[in-house]
Amino acid sequence: MVAQDTLRTEILVVGGGVGGTAAGIQAARLGRQVIITEATTWLGGMLTAAGVSAVDGNHSLPSGLWAEFRNALYTKYGGEKKVSTGWVSNTLFEPHIGDSIFKSMAARLPNLKVLFRHQPIAAMVEGENMKGAVLRNLQNNRTVYIFAQQVIDATELGDLLEMAKLPYDIGMEANRLTGENIPVAETNDIIQDLTYVAILKTYGAAADCTIAKPVGYNPAEFDGSCTNYYKDLSRKAPGVDAKKMLDYGKLPNNKYMLNWPIFGNDTYLNVIQLSDSMRQVELSKARQTTLRFVYFIQHELGFKNLGLTDDEFPTEDKLALIPYHREGRRVKGIVRFKIQHIANPYNNGEPLYRTGISVGDYPVDHHHKKNPLAPQHLDFYPVPSFTIPLGALLPANMEGLIVAEKAISVSNLANGTTRLQPCVLLTGQAAGTLAALSVQQGKANAADVAVRLVQASLLQQGAYLMPYYDVPAKHPQFEAVQRIGATGILRGTGKPNAWANQTWFYPDSLIRKDSLLIDLQPFTGKTISLNAGEFLTGNEALAIVKSIVLQNQVPGSSNTSNPPLRKKQIATLWKKWGFGLFNSNQPITRVQFAKLLDTQVNPFDLLGVNLHGQFQPKYSN
Repeated sequence: MVAQDTLRTEILVVGGGVGGTAAGIQAARLGRQVIITEATTWLGGMLTAAGVSAVDGNHSLPSGLWAEFRNALYTKYGGEKKVSTGWVSNTLFEPHIGDSIFKSMAARLPNLKVLFRHQPIAAMVEGENMKGAVLRNLQNNRTVYIFAQQVIDATELGDLLEMAKLPYDIGMEANRLTGENIPVAETNDIIQDLTYVAILKTYGAAADCTIAKPVGYNPAEFDGSCTNYYKDLSRKAPGVDAKKMLDYGKLPNNKYMLNWPIFGNDTYLNVIQLSDSMRQVELSKARQTTLRFVYFIQHELGFKNLGLTDDEFPTEDKLALIPYHREGRRVKGIVRFKIQHIANPYNNGEPLYRTGISVGDYPVDHHHKKNPLAPQHLDFYPVPSFTIPLGALLPANMEGLIVAEKAISVSNLANGTTRLQPCVLLTGQAAGTLAALSVQQGKANAADVAVRLVQASLLQQGAYLMPYYDVPAKHPQFEAVQRIGATGILRGTGKPNAWANQTWFYPDSLIRKDSLLIDLQPFTGKTISLNAGEFLTGNEALAIVKSIVLQNQVPGSSNTSNPPLRKKQIATLWKKWGFGLFNSNQPITRVQFAKLLDTQVNPFDLLGVNLHGQFQPKYSN
């Protein structure tokens, strides 16, 4: 008879990666009973256990738990400059330090329990409702049944989707299905290359740390990785020498992260549909690729003094605990986030930006160099910064399940940017928030939780809803701008920008009336007659506030029927808000109008939105 245990909790997070860890911590902070299960002994997934501790993106979007984690790194190492050690990122750290930070966060929450060395083996589903998961305790081989009101799939490859027999996608969709205007004629199962990361460190100038020559080693495999070894001129010429290649992922304390995509240690393997035992067999090939690359660096490039670090990963070969999976299963969700929503958020036919819960700014980065069958067309697709919609976290036909990590409902192309570490961390934070609110309200279907309620909770946690580069979290009007931005009344302007894309709010710019009146119509119900002139004045802003109040019969709103008294009240508030003297005849700025709207009529709450971003009136006419 198989030994078994049964546990019950309010929220079960399956997977202690970066998204799952964030989800569990956030749900517990909101007062819920939470269990995180994790197959390894570390928290943090790709940021820690997979060794990808050079953070990709969101340096200028210090949102929520990402900002908290980064600040903890600054404290640990002695400031921002101490973690800006490699040229690929502004934030680099030793993987074991990241693990310790996450574990410290979790340990401070008595209502959060972490079960390490627990591997999911089945989903418990009744009809279209997930009741929990079955796991194997890898330490004693006992079967563990965990029942929960809400389950979060935060596995690296979306394994619970398969176990629950939910529909999902793997690989590239045909262009006719997504309309993303990329040359993929037919749907295929090609995914991105994965990487087994190694961390090297300096053992002294005279040290010889060269590992044993790996089986099958041939330096030609890495020809073109740097200018120091470039013999096959049919390959693309390298742009960096060996030192710069290593400095790409230089970590604090003279360590080097090996995650080099240019004839380096990427490996093409699709292990998504395999059993765990078969995965390990296949993944050994990726481990061997990295060991060959280490030998190449030591033997061919002459860095004998760099050896595999002995104070990072508790593995026999000293490589990362898990591979860096860039993609896995992608759930078929209530909405599907595609490149159109990133490139043109306001005019793509679906205003999903109004439901935003997780921001990112990294370019669309697809790794396909190790697979000759993969189309080579997806490198750094130019897009602005973006916000992931809440509906992408929800399966189309399953209550009791929320999806995090890289298994959210996005297209293959969009996955190239939504997969990056800070973005996944913030998506996990949103998943934990949604789960906590669902339990608090007694809703089996998390899709029934109001979008604005989830967003409001995230704002209270210091998270961004809109990816505004020029109105950071420390700005005094940050929350007002975030709320107004999520209504679409004042829209941002996106700009592709190399490794750190941007969306600008332009808080100090004046407001053009022509575009504003169109965006106000859902709130005013009609076109407002304004005076001649290009820019919105204080008087006209007050007229707009009055129109919104009358149109929506806003209860408890401030006095709008006495214009002189109204102006006097606003003048007092204007000074309080730090805007100086209020001249009703002069144009006002975007940030001033955002603050006025937010405080006087609160459009964010006035018209709720459904998961498709469509407005839902709160008050009847």
